[in-house]
Order: sequence, then structure tokens, then C-alpha cells
Amino acid sequence: MIKVVFPFDAVTHSQLRKIRPRGFWRGTDIGWEFPFTAAQALTALLAKRFVVKDDLTEWLKLSQAPLPKLPSHCELIANADLYSELNDGRTPFPHQRAGARWLLCRRGALLADEMGLGKTLTVLLAARAMVRLANVHVLVIAPLGLHDHWLKEASALHIDIDLHSWAALPKNLPASATLLVVDEAHFAQSLKAKRSQALLKLSRHPSLMAIWMITGTPMKNGRPVELYPLLAAIQHPLAEDQRAFEKDFCNGHWQKYGFYRIWNCHGATNLNELRILLSSLILKRSKDNCFGLLAKIRQEHLVSLTKAEAIGFDHRIRLVLDEYRLRVEQGLVQSNAESLTALLALRQISSEYKLPAVTNLVNQLIEQGQSVVLFSSFIEPLKLLNNHLDGFLLTGENSFKERELAVNSFQKGQKNLLLTTYRTGGLGYTLHRAKHVILLDRPWTPGDVTQAEDRCHRIGMKGTLTSHWFKLGFVDELVDSLIASKNDNINEFIHSELFNA
Repeated sequence: MIKVVFPFDAVTHSQLRKIRPRGFWRGTDIGWEFPFTAAQALTALLAKRFVVKDDLTEWLKLSQAPLPKLPSHCELIANADLYSELNDGRTPFPHQRAGARWLLCRRGALLADEMGLGKTLTVLLAARAMVRLANVHVLVIAPLGLHDHWLKEASALHIDIDLHSWAALPKNLPASATLLVVDEAHFAQSLKAKRSQALLKLSRHPSLMAIWMITGTPMKNGRPVELYPLLAAIQHPLAEDQRAFEKDFCNGHWQKYGFYRIWNCHGATNLNELRILLSSLILKRSKDNCFGLLAKIRQEHLVSLTKAEAIGFDHRIRLVLDEYRLRVEQGLVQSNAESLTALLALRQISSEYKLPAVTNLVNQLIEQGQSVVLFSSFIEPLKLLNNHLDGFLLTGENSFKERELAVNSFQKGQKNLLLTTYRTGGLGYTLHRAKHVILLDRPWTPGDVTQAEDRCHRIGMKGTLTSHWFKLGFVDELVDSLIASKNDNINEFIHSELFNA
């Protein structure tokens, strides 16, 4: 958006109301906001009286230089070399070739294949064809932990890429025509996040030739509102009116909150209609469709406490709440978060009380020669388990080199157990040596559950993957029921033949 800020002036206000495309008055602190397509009209009206910031001047200059015209789709496909052997001896799978063809006929698209189907290579195959025929600069945004993987795949295709992390997004694109590739696009599922705002700015840059977004979980929490920033980035017509999108698909409504009213858009409505409207720009394929890979099997393990353990459990919860209340009296924390404090304590303490049952299962599986990956939301239970079981520990406390060493050593079979958090181990790693995944507790979103399980359920695994869910008490029942409810929305929206190539 272009912001126009000035002291109140009725004449200028009247003139700005006539500008097309139409702008929005956001109040005296923010001023007017116009889409960039109104830049020429604004410049003609205001340039002699207003200061034009340097970044807008640069964008205006770039917008006057037309981007090179892309060759036809047939020419791009002919130069994609989709059937040629890669530098490392691999040959692209049929679904990767089909995905590359699909991307090459779209300037804004969302590749939402399940984890483990080789989305990185699919995108780079299509990018290579554009680079060969249109001299396009390829800029990739990806989590830092995936940069080595991107460089490896780019090397196999002899293509140069410009890598950036989500933690340090570039402020602008290069002046030359640019293909923007956004990996783990669900990182931008909140419009309030600074990284989402930075990405949306890049997606409007005059040098942008195309934008391809990659995520296996486009609605990570089962809410269409999370999809809106991604649609805005690829400039889908549905994203032109945010409030209308939220009313139609997010059950957007005004909700009374004390003396105020707040806009609530965290629901889900008309998902079938949304699926149809987006079917041409979202490609979603499953491992079962592409390879006939056996589906995951989920097993529940119910854990009960002895009378003595229940007393100890309650005592630990009371200690946490007593400490919280003391901190409230000291003015160190707010007084309205006691329920959240209790819920977090219940989840973490429950995880620790499951450890004896988990230890027994892990020992049984390892004695059978099985490899196991264990996930938890909390680091302390993992450390306690590792003291007894001696596996590889993979958490945010490890450096990137230590993480790569742990993953590679596990994949080589040096040890049969890898213990990791959802935040660290659930992103980007290939752990298909394991046929058993243990979820000590569950994260709040079904997307995080899928990300964790599909670290192992990938191309190259043999046999069936079994996911073991350990449950203790009503907290696990609550979290798992929320996951199931959110997953129903995801399945209604994304699991359809409309999204298959």
C-alpha cells in the first residue's frame, strides 16, 4: 500500500476520494492508504506538494521499465528437461514432472503436496526452465535449517539461487525480473506478523515475475483466515477484499467484549465453495496417490496413575499455581492468566508422568531392531528420557551443525532413537529410517502433528509407519479433540480431487 499522510485539508481529502483504484482513510495517525496501482494518479496529483519517500520513488522507476515477456508454456516445457538425469544420478518422479508443468503455467501458485514428496525439486525444475529462457533471478525464502537442502537440490540442477531466511527477509527484490519462491509459506499465516507484512511487500514489487509458495499445511490450524495472507501474496481475486473474505469463509462477525466490540474471524464457513474457487491455484497430492505408500497407523496408549502418583501429580500442580500467585502479588505477571498457567503445567507434568510407559515401549521396539523418533512440546521430558535411553537429542538448544550431525547419524543407524521437539525436528528433516513415531504429547494444531509424523512417512521408507499417541487425563483428551475438530475443516477444504494434477 502507498500511504498518504498530511495535516487535515478538506480540498486534498476531496481530491483523494476521486483517485482510482479507490483508497481508504485510516485516521489522522495513519492517513490514506492506496494500492500501488494508484501510484501514477497519486504522483500526478501530489508530487509537487508532497515529499515522496525514496523507496516509493524507486518502485515508481522500476514500474516504468516493463518486465521481459515470458516465452509460451510449450517453450518453457520444452526447455525444462524434465526427463533428464540430474547431476547426482536421480531422475525426477512423474508427479514432480507434472508439478513443474503445472507451475510453469501460473505466475502465482501454491504447491501444497504432502511432506516428503520432493516439493523443492519440483519447484526448481520449473524455475530452471524460466532461468534458461527469460534470464530470471531466483530468490528463495526458506527457514535457515533448510538452506543446505535447497543448495543441494539446486546444485543437482545446475541452477543458481539467492537464499534468504524468514528471520531476515530482504527489503526489496533485485531490479531484474525475479521469481520469488517461498518455502514453508505457512510461516506467513498471520497478517499481524512482521514477516507476513514483509513478504506481502515483496509480492507487490515491480520486479516480481512470478511467486510460487510451498507448504504442506496451507491451513495449519484449520482456519481459512490463515489462508488469506497466502492468497494475498499470489494476488488472488478473493484477497482483494479482506473483510468480504472473512465474512464469507471465516464466519466473520462483530462480537461484544465488555464495553467494546471486536471482529471475530476465526471460524470456518463455505469451505466447499472456497475449495472450488481456489482449485486452479492450489496443487495438493498425497503420497498414496503418487506412490501407493501405505497410510500411517495411529495407536493410542492410555496411561493411568497409581494413587501415590496422583497425589504427587496434584502436589506439583499446586506448586506451580502457588508460585504464579506469588508472582502476581509481587506485580511480576498479570493476574488474568492463571487458567493458561495451569493448562501449560498440566501438559508438561503429564508428559513427565508418561515417561515410564514410554520407556517400556521404546525398549521393546529397540530390542526388536526398530528405529524410533519421539516428539514432545517440552525439552525437559526429552532430557529425562535421554538420560535413560541414550539416543540422539535434537532441540533448539543445538546448533545447526549439531542438528545435522544428529540427523545424519540417526539415518546411518548409529543409534535407533532420536528425541526431538516439534519446533525443531518437525521441520525439514528426512527421518524415513524410522517406522515408529511416538508423540509424547500433541501440539495445538493438526498441521504440526502432520509435519512431525511426515518426517518419517516419506519417499524411500519401507513398510508402514506407526504413530503412537500417549494419553494421560483430560488435558490430552482436550488437545486431541481440538486437533480432530480442526482437522475436519482441513479435510473438508483440501482433501479433494479438485486439487490433484
